[in-house]
Amino acid sequence: MSLTALAEFLSLYGLAIGVIALCLLLVALFNGAETALTLAARRRAQDGDRGGDHSPLLVERLVARRDRVIGALVIGSRLAGIVAVAVGASLFVETYGPAAIWPAIGLLACLLVVFCDVLPRALAIAAPERFAGGISRPLQPLVFLLEPVSSAVNGLVRGLLALFGHAPPAEAPILSAHEELRSAVAQLHREGGVVKADRDRLGGVLDLDALEVSDIMVHRLTMRMVNADDPPGVIVRQILDSPFTRMPVWRGTADNIIGVIHAKDLLRALADPAIDAENIDITRITQKPGFVPDTTGLKDQLSAFLRRRTHFALVVDEYGELRGLVTLEDILEEIVGDIADEHDIAIQGVRQEADGSIVVDGSVPIRDLNRALDWNLPDEEATTIAGLVIHESRIIPQERQAFTFYGKRFIVMKRVKNRITRLRIRPVQAEGPGAEDVSPARGENAASQDAVVKTQGISAR
Repeated sequence: MSLTALAEFLSLYGLAIGVIALCLLLVALFNGAETALTLAARRRAQDGDRGGDHSPLLVERLVARRDRVIGALVIGSRLAGIVAVAVGASLFVETYGPAAIWPAIGLLACLLVVFCDVLPRALAIAAPERFAGGISRPLQPLVFLLEPVSSAVNGLVRGLLALFGHAPPAEAPILSAHEELRSAVAQLHREGGVVKADRDRLGGVLDLDALEVSDIMVHRLTMRMVNADDPPGVIVRQILDSPFTRMPVWRGTADNIIGVIHAKDLLRALADPAIDAENIDITRITQKPGFVPDTTGLKDQLSAFLRRRTHFALVVDEYGELRGLVTLEDILEEIVGDIADEHDIAIQGVRQEADGSIVVDGSVPIRDLNRALDWNLPDEEATTIAGLVIHESRIIPQERQAFTFYGKRFIVMKRVKNRITRLRIRPVQAEGPGAEDVSPARGENAASQDAVVKTQGISAR
């Protein structure tokens, strides 16, 4: 081999090694940056300028666009890894022959896993703020260059999803931070690292954006209200006997809410020696009622409660008709679960039977049932378990009619007028020769009423 040929060979050899090293470095950088930006707290990025170093500000900008940045980092990491393996395999084959392709792939796979994935992620986890600050400056131009590729991939994914009728909205990111977190928590729960109660609380926080006050409000039919035209003594007794500190006051019709009475205001008024329970004017101590649309998001309503320092609001529909009420405690219970105190009335809405079935009041919210029993009944179209049965059956069932959907058997035990007040629920596989007889006289739609409407559950969280 001539000196010229040798020099050319070494030049190509060195170029290939340089490309492999650069790609491995990029993979490590992208993987570490992905972990660091996920863990770096936003408050650390807002600490400001320290000694002329503007990296905290750059980190803040990257964190503010985390969905797009993470997508670019994931794509960049995959592309760099593919190039490293391809060039490395070609180099080994060129030098040692075709049989060297598998040792090359094995060696590069070890380098990618140990030095380009586990090691940079471990460093990022140990010091996320420092890692993010250190790589923020070189990361910005790389993300800028990869964003067109990321946008093209996202567009391709949306197009493929559209072919199957599942295309997300144009403004929705393919890589959702909420969904990533929810998936991670679910996986940790399955592995035993997160208990069910903690999983439910984290899920409740993530669900605030997706829920409206109509999903958790106390319906007007179950609200406790005070009639301003009743005798004062009767009103005082109703308020003192109630487990609630705030009650709406109406006059004429239940839709005409004239105020909200607070138990403490009533007790202060009764402390006046000149006033007793028989001559007190309730309307003089009521507070101005607050109204919110039933489409208000829970996150917005929680912010409104905290901003206005109030705990209680009446919910109205688009026509201004009263639909129910929502309290600060109702929203907090969506996060931490049921909050009970010594004055709450214990209402047994869910009861476990000896045969393994569950007897449920029709007014029990689907979300509460899912949380208590770890079920996955959908709550997009109905709020209560009775509403779910009516929605799926498309009729108002008679007593003892049965329906099978979402892997469970729903048997109507009691109906009052047009309301289902009690249901028995059992898993479909529990049905057998000893199951309850649910074959009343039926009309021409009997086949559809007892049909399997759905065969699989839809995740409600």
